[in-house]
Amino acid sequence: MNRIHSLFKNKQERVLSIYFTAGFPKLEDTLSIMEAIQAGGADIIEIGVPYSDPIADGPTIQDSNQIALENGMSLKKLFQQLEGFRSKIELPVVLMGYLNPIIQYGMEAFCKKCQEVGIDGLILPDLPMQQYLDEFKSVFEQYGLVNTFLISPQTSEKRILEIDQNTDGFIYMVSSHSITGAKSGISEEQISYFKRVQEMGLKNPRLIGFGISDAETFSTASKYSHGAIIGSAFIKTVKDSKNLNQDIQAYLQSVLN
Repeated sequence: MNRIHSLFKNKQERVLSIYFTAGFPKLEDTLSIMEAIQAGGADIIEIGVPYSDPIADGPTIQDSNQIALENGMSLKKLFQQLEGFRSKIELPVVLMGYLNPIIQYGMEAFCKKCQEVGIDGLILPDLPMQQYLDEFKSVFEQYGLVNTFLISPQTSEKRILEIDQNTDGFIYMVSSHSITGAKSGISEEQISYFKRVQEMGLKNPRLIGFGISDAETFSTASKYSHGAIIGSAFIKTVKDSKNLNQDIQAYLQSVLN
């Protein structure tokens, strides 16, 4: 069973997924950050593949992408870093990236490599669902990869149901119609959107992302979903850290407690 399926079978609430950019703040920090995320009590590790034009991301993650690229991070380098990581990491691991570098690498070669190193799923925000169904779904399934689609407050109910039908893992609920970035609190408008989707009775679990940064926003998001994804706030913690292992664990404990 895919680790993502196994996780949601055993845990239906307060699932915490943590995003970080591979190769940031230093090129070889990838595995040590993964180990600290696991030790800190998170449930899913989401590794961002650096890209020069990350359209869904705000300044904090854009900046981390730029620094990682300047450090020399690439898909080839990331796969080298991930060789053997399963000897230390038990959590589900998802790669989040944009289509262009993956198409250049070769979609089948990319999926095959994901399976070889132990990746469980993919989040590709600019992959159209029809293209996924027509060209890539069978490849993802062949290599045991769960694909995650994003929905936002602007996504119609018809589209949400279509996404739910064609998803086999979890749905990424974007909390607001904006780029990523830690914002202050969760608005009533966002809560009404969370409730609306909650009441649709979707078959897939939902994780809320964008603007989740602390214990309060994580708990609020978790009332209306299976948990949440933290990205920008975690990147800031990593960027300012003098001791990655210690600071990451302390930050995650502050969110979970």
